[in-house]
Amino acid sequence: MTKQSIFGRITTLVRANVNSLIDAAEDPEKMIDQLIRDYTNNISDAEAAIAETIGNLRLLEQDYREDVKTAEEWGRKAVAASGKADELRAAGNSVDADKFDNLAKVALQRQISAENEAKTAEPTIAAQQEVTAKLKDGLNGMKEKLKQLQSKRAELVARAKTAEAQNRVADAVKSIDVLDPTSDLGRFEEKIRRQEALARGKQEIAASSLDAQFNELENFEAVTEVEARLAALKSGRPAQAIEQ
Repeated sequence: MTKQSIFGRITTLVRANVNSLIDAAEDPEKMIDQLIRDYTNNISDAEAAIAETIGNLRLLEQDYREDVKTAEEWGRKAVAASGKADELRAAGNSVDADKFDNLAKVALQRQISAENEAKTAEPTIAAQQEVTAKLKDGLNGMKEKLKQLQSKRAELVARAKTAEAQNRVADAVKSIDVLDPTSDLGRFEEKIRRQEALARGKQEIAASSLDAQFNELENFEAVTEVEARLAALKSGRPAQAIEQ
């Protein structure tokens, strides 16, 4: 796994519009869970890659410091050898003076070599420092996005549960709506009203039948009295009212 591929994945994930991805998903909760897994896995990979990058950077920095230190040491040795050569030449010992000048030259050559190695390492170190800083920023951005996802998931689950509870309450209220004539309770009430009306009708019919029976009895008594008086007339007896 190269640093370039890690950096590309980090950049893609950090720039991703989490809300748009969730809104476009058929199942937002599953989408969030998948995103959380992706971010968690990529954060783990990124941490490993960044740790390796930082380790390499620290090695380069350590080598650079050693090259700088070596260059300084060879510089001091060159100064010392050159100074000794000057002392010996002043004392008339040109042979030994030449030897120390030669040592000074060797020290200067070693100094230049160490300085060149340090200079060569500087651009590489600067580039590695820049990459490391970007990787760290990207990693922090991924961790922040992961927190947002986890918070979004908790919010989404809570909203889903609330909506489900509201729907259950609405369905329950609708099922017991006594004002709805199409509801079961409304139909039951209508059935009772019809039964009550039927009972009142039967009562009226029963009452009218009883009155008719009394009227028929009165008519029968009147006919009987007429017949009795007619019979009395035929027998020569005076007609008189039948004793009640």
